[in-house]
Amino acid sequence: MPVGKATTIKEVAQEAGVSTQTVSRVLNDRPDVAPETRQNVQAVIDRLGYQPSALARSLKQPRRTVGVVTAQLGQYGPMRRLLGIESKADELGYSLHLSLVHNPETDNGERLLNDLLSWQVEGVIWSVPEISHNRSWLLNKVSQLNVPILFISEQPNNVVPAVSVNNRAGSRLATEHLVTQGYQHIGLITGPLSWDVACQRRLGWQDVLLTPQDKQIFEGDWSAKSGQQGLQQLLQQYPKLDAVLACNDQMALGAMQVAHQLGIRVPEDLGVVGFDNTPEAAAYWPPLTSVRQGLNYMGDLAMQKLHHIIEQQNSGAAVTPSQEMLLPELVVRQSSVMAGQSG
Repeated sequence: MPVGKATTIKEVAQEAGVSTQTVSRVLNDRPDVAPETRQNVQAVIDRLGYQPSALARSLKQPRRTVGVVTAQLGQYGPMRRLLGIESKADELGYSLHLSLVHNPETDNGERLLNDLLSWQVEGVIWSVPEISHNRSWLLNKVSQLNVPILFISEQPNNVVPAVSVNNRAGSRLATEHLVTQGYQHIGLITGPLSWDVACQRRLGWQDVLLTPQDKQIFEGDWSAKSGQQGLQQLLQQYPKLDAVLACNDQMALGAMQVAHQLGIRVPEDLGVVGFDNTPEAAAYWPPLTSVRQGLNYMGDLAMQKLHHIIEQQNSGAAVTPSQEMLLPELVVRQSSVMAGQSG
């Protein structure tokens, strides 16, 4: 055989003295092949080094598909969750059909869902942030869908299966840590308070401080720039400020930059805690204390749960919406640890 020329299934069949259909049955491990024939064909395949075309096999045996609707992929959290979904989907034999909501504040994603359903996906993971009432239509529509849908990263409900993280508990952990370190005047830089996740993180902070004042809060937009603006404004309206919880690491970075520019020492004059525990958090100076959510695992678990639901429905079993609420943990670093104190 000429060097570089790939062996074809027809050549394997001729060499083995069987039909191409028989070779195909052997390749697909079909039971309707006599043992001696299977052994003969496999020996020829091995001798000729035949490799079936991955493209041809995929066309004959297409992978199962699930849809994912997401938003804000420029942000760390949504991106990490998507990576977790994709990795587990590949492991389970699914392809992803990804749809992106570009403006989650104004687009509820209904058009994208209808498009996904037209592609005959077996299920949908909905990872669009919960903003105001942008999910009301979907909760009302669930009973009309012929495929399962699962929410990720938002508050649990009794209608749709969900994988969530307890943002309130994470913010509470961060604020309690600052209190135990001796900080007494703790400010908060939130995300947009129309977002449920931002509201939950604000509630956790309030749980610890009980009756904080409005002047201790600045509403940011998740960007480092809003973290800069947030610390500048908090220092003006609440001069006693000695610590700040920024509701993501990017805003914490902005706050730390302003502190450095103003000669405010972190953590001696100002304790700083972030949220998300991005890989860069350990490289901030000083290294940033942050709340770890397990974002990859959230995506992994969401895909596992959706697969389980799909299999249940395919077998005719009844499916009860289940809720999975993950507990975050605090990763303590130098930005929030007073001299002589421990984490």
